[in-house]
Amino acid sequence: MTVELRHLRCFLAIAEEANITRAAAVLHVGQPALSRTLRQLEEHLGVRLVDRSTHHLRLTEAGHAFRTRAAAAVAAVDDALDPARVGTWPLRLGHAWAALGDRTTTLLRRWRETHPDTPLELLRITDPTSGLAAGKTDVAVVRGRTDGPGAPLTTEPRLAAVPTGGDLAERSTLELADLVDQVVTLNPPTGTTTMALWPAAARPSRTLVVANTDDWLAAIAAGRGVGVTTTAVAGIHAYPGVTYVPLTDAPPVPVHLVWTDPPRHPAIPALLALAREVLAG
Repeated sequence: MTVELRHLRCFLAIAEEANITRAAAVLHVGQPALSRTLRQLEEHLGVRLVDRSTHHLRLTEAGHAFRTRAAAAVAAVDDALDPARVGTWPLRLGHAWAALGDRTTTLLRRWRETHPDTPLELLRITDPTSGLAAGKTDVAVVRGRTDGPGAPLTTEPRLAAVPTGGDLAERSTLELADLVDQVVTLNPPTGTTTMALWPAAARPSRTLVVANTDDWLAAIAAGRGVGVTTTAVAGIHAYPGVTYVPLTDAPPVPVHLVWTDPPRHPAIPALLALAREVLAG
């Protein structure tokens, strides 16, 4: 049997909906046909991708691994067949938040000057790989620990983000211990702050979990909590009601440019070189 693009789309719909009936409705196909397509794909791969033995459909371990590859393959085909991209090959740069901080505009303008035939598209995608794993981006700015191909760009000092007008906002510097009695606002999908940042014996006991950077900023501005971030956020996200104060005892955050193996775009080395030049400047 030859695997076609429809097999991948069917599997991805099932993975997204976690339900055969809903996936069939999304794809406008019959449920028996969808189940048959999934079975054909599993037979071709020689593994079970979906566990259908429970009341709630779930992906197997192989299914989770294959989902990433299938999403990247479908995204690559869709990108190649996009009429709007005919004649150009944009370089898609992903980031979850802040990109390169206050150097972002410089990077975009310098790239346009030096590579006019290769548009650089900056895409904010809230997931740990900034769209790289799903095939939505070609290269990504990732903070913290990374796996796979990539190169270091810089490190960013950490700051406390506190409500303007409060006692903490009046301080010239802060330490992690100053935040222990506060509600610490966390952004688990992509944030670099966890309770492991504090010593085990002196960690904040109250947290507020949000879904993205916008919600994180709004919560702090409203006085619902405090946060820990990097200088990049302060450089690009000046926000009414939020004051950034240096944290003197928090380790800096490493920033990497990461890509896939093999790379999806030939201009990635040029982007790496320019990003390092812009940050050094």
